[in-house]
Amino acid sequence: MNLADIQAVKEILSTPQKIVILPHKNPDGDAIGSTLALYHYLIAIGQDARVIAPNDYPKFLKWMPGTDAILNFEKQHKLCDSLIRQTSVIFTLDFNHFSRVGQLEPLLEASDATFVMIDHHQAPASYAKVTYSDVQMSSTCEMVYNFIAYLDGLDRITRDIANCLYTGIMTDTGSFKFPCTTSKTHRVIADLIEKGAENTAIHDRVYDTNSPSRLQLLGCALKNLVILPQYHTAYITLSQEELDTYNYKKGDTEGFVNYGLTMENIIFAVIFIENKEEKIIKISFRSKGNFSVNEFARSHFSGGGHTNAAGGKSDMNMKETTEHFSKLLERYKSKLSA
Repeated sequence: MNLADIQAVKEILSTPQKIVILPHKNPDGDAIGSTLALYHYLIAIGQDARVIAPNDYPKFLKWMPGTDAILNFEKQHKLCDSLIRQTSVIFTLDFNHFSRVGQLEPLLEASDATFVMIDHHQAPASYAKVTYSDVQMSSTCEMVYNFIAYLDGLDRITRDIANCLYTGIMTDTGSFKFPCTTSKTHRVIADLIEKGAENTAIHDRVYDTNSPSRLQLLGCALKNLVILPQYHTAYITLSQEELDTYNYKKGDTEGFVNYGLTMENIIFAVIFIENKEEKIIKISFRSKGNFSVNEFARSHFSGGGHTNAAGGKSDMNMKETTEHFSKLLERYKSKLSA
């Protein structure tokens, strides 16, 4: 953040505000961790803050401090609608375009609240009065830590805030193995542990709570693995029928796409997941090195994200989508050299 933005935020928060904090639709660990951490901080400095999630989020994140205070727009539509219409400040975290919040989009477009964006995705929109955007940052949670530091608030980071921030940084860095993990990231993590983050317990709560059905779904996903060695690419498919067979719950496919990258000579991994309710194929892209899945997703699958992690969607059926995807790879053969 530059000095002008820091001063603008300090001025906004110098008087009592009604504040709503929003993550993106289908929020992950970074989205929930950052919104809850900011929520705890704003409450601590005397602000009237609420967190509204566009929809539900995975069970393995529902241990986080403050999770009971999160309102679900899909289930509590009228209350959330009223809060957004009355709020004076809206913080948008871990997304940079109103299209990422699903049914909340028209409410945000109609709002005359002051917007503050904190996000690390590429190509931020221009809706916010204050935009704190850094695509080199490991996670939005690391950015919220910096945000609190810019407001001279590091001494207000409690155990609860530390646990929330640690969770988001851990999940968005792949347990600190992705290239976005810097020496500064590790220094932030060290400070969070010193402030009470329970690192071992957080790993257990997020990664070691698998149900038998989720592990069986993983087995199904790996059985469906397709390897395209000429393009150093691997992809997984999961149909709606397969999801139903293994009693799919929100968050169950989290991390499945990364298994493709564990294979030797694979630098591009994808998972295609059928969603019959939305009538789309949801897609997650991951890569190693310089191959930009953000550019690939933006160019071909109405998506985007980061250089090595992005999402997208297809309106075609599964067979048509995977065939289209495979044909596209020929264009990128020179860039997909291991």
